[in-house]
Amino acid sequence: MPLENLNKNRIANDVLAFWMVLVHISNIKMIPRPELVETVNDGLKLSPVTLILGPRQCGKTTLARMIGEKQAATYYDLENPRDLARLEHPLTVLEAARAGDPGRNTPASGPDAVVAGVGGPEAVALPLSVARQRVAGPDEEMLGDAGGAGVFRGHGGFTLGETGVERQTELWVRGGFPDLFLAPDEPSSLKWREDFVQTFLQRDIPMLGIQVPPVTLHRFWTMLAHYHGGIWNGSEIGASLGVTHHAARRYLDTMSGAFMVRQLRPWFENAGKRIVKSPKVYVRDSGLLHALLGIPGLGALQGHPKLGASWEGFVIEQILSRVGERNAYFWATHGRAELDLMVLAKGKRWGFEIKYQDAPVMTKSLHIALKDLKLERAWIVYPGRESYPVHEQVRVCPLKEALDELARGE
Repeated sequence: MPLENLNKNRIANDVLAFWMVLVHISNIKMIPRPELVETVNDGLKLSPVTLILGPRQCGKTTLARMIGEKQAATYYDLENPRDLARLEHPLTVLEAARAGDPGRNTPASGPDAVVAGVGGPEAVALPLSVARQRVAGPDEEMLGDAGGAGVFRGHGGFTLGETGVERQTELWVRGGFPDLFLAPDEPSSLKWREDFVQTFLQRDIPMLGIQVPPVTLHRFWTMLAHYHGGIWNGSEIGASLGVTHHAARRYLDTMSGAFMVRQLRPWFENAGKRIVKSPKVYVRDSGLLHALLGIPGLGALQGHPKLGASWEGFVIEQILSRVGERNAYFWATHGRAELDLMVLAKGKRWGFEIKYQDAPVMTKSLHIALKDLKLERAWIVYPGRESYPVHEQVRVCPLKEALDELARGE
């Protein structure tokens, strides 16, 4: 093929790829996120600075732009050297923005941005990826001048309330990261997840100053995927990796701090029983879990030993996105009584059993949990469509119904 034609083909392919990216970006903006916008706006009313923390590519910057869409806002790209240099003098920059800088309504593009002038003359929303949270510089100076910051923590992609119940299975199988959820097909979604895992380990972890070989962390992360929904056993995992249980614990805390893994704390009080006191561990995003387990789609998932645990982790993340994660626990005794999730909200104790079954029933374990934990009420959440009572305080219901009842405070 002549060189001229080859160059034309390359240009055509580049143009096509560019337009595909534009279409993909427009698709991401088609899913509104009113609850998240309201949550961050509430934070901006209370604090001059609100941090939006979460893993990279989970939609933090898009969320910040949504907040600023109907208000005067200035966007600074933290990966643009020019914008970063401007923010070395944050007070001067923000004063110019408040005074009506002609460029203030021209958003910069980039994975991380500072949004100034939102929610009030002093308000700022800072979407910071995990790789940026330990970077000293302008953002730290701005926080110091602000006199304290509100934090919107653990933001991790789309929720069921945003995608709609009709896409529940898709959200569960693919996960909540916008790029992978909106991928045109399953192979593209899986490829994105696999690339995300590699990039996170090879780029983001070193940027945090953590000196752990990517191969070691990949093995550790994969082991956690196989332990998903299980009780943490640092000695067992450390022995499998050839490291001490202290090192395994450091790896766990690293992945938890990076929003990749959830440690669900045990609830224990003097109830006259021997209580499990180690946390349960979950890969927070179900799509990444499936990639780490080598599960390409729904068909393979339905025949996988981790099917029930995957559903459990997905439901827990959806519930905690609604009620918050500060007062969330699991409960288990050495006598094998257990409760998958207990949340303390509005002065009440609510319990959740999560079952991947066609028609769950009341269990002896849940009877014990109702009595010992003094639960106000409990739900058995399953993937079906019907709802029915199994006890005066317990109802079997789909995930969407449980989320709606939580929102109403029932």
